[in-house]
Amino acid sequence: KIAASMSIGISLIQDDLADPDKLVRQADLALYHAKAGGRATFRFFERDLEVDFLNKIDVERELASAIEQGQLVLHYQPIASLRSTAITSFETLVRWQHPKRGLLSPDQFIPIAETSGLIRQLGSWVLKQACTDAARWPSGIKVAVNLSAGQFYKNRLVAEVVEVLAATGLEPGRLELELTESTLLEQTEINGATLHELHELGVILVLDDFGTGFSSLKYLNSFRFHKVKIDRSFV
Repeated sequence: KIAASMSIGISLIQDDLADPDKLVRQADLALYHAKAGGRATFRFFERDLEVDFLNKIDVERELASAIEQGQLVLHYQPIASLRSTAITSFETLVRWQHPKRGLLSPDQFIPIAETSGLIRQLGSWVLKQACTDAARWPSGIKVAVNLSAGQFYKNRLVAEVVEVLAATGLEPGRLELELTESTLLEQTEINGATLHELHELGVILVLDDFGTGFSSLKYLNSFRFHKVKIDRSFV
């Protein structure tokens, strides 16, 4: 048995001088919108889809050079102890200081970086810069860096962490690497081996967004995390 479904993108002729290529392009954009909406459905082309698509293309093209031109900046969110009220670590937050669009938040470019493959280059820059900054902080303060699935599946992750720590002089125990449950959903054996190597290296492993996935307790039993960040929806 073969169960088949269909997603449809629809573009309507607006006048008698319709360009066939334009109609197909518009229908294609509507099709991707239908797939993003859960598949097995249909969507009509809307002008906003074309605007969003062109904006995505522009952001993707500009992001590739933004890293090299030093347009990315890191902001740090302090994390304090409830017992002593002292700051114990800082969570790394990346921003894009765009020359024309102003300061862009991660939700405006991180999804595009993930789909385009630029997330690996961006993630490597964030890791190195965060460790460089943290090396100048007081010795008791840690820095937390988020890992994307694209970085985690890269075979050189452990080697890259080793190189960054050596280059910046940051102690392994002051680096917290955060990854979400969704990052662990595939390639479990590879993930386990990578986590084991990072654990042996001495860095702090943090499970982020705990409670949003389907096998939260399974991950806690399978992998050796030092910390768990509980998602607000779970609470």
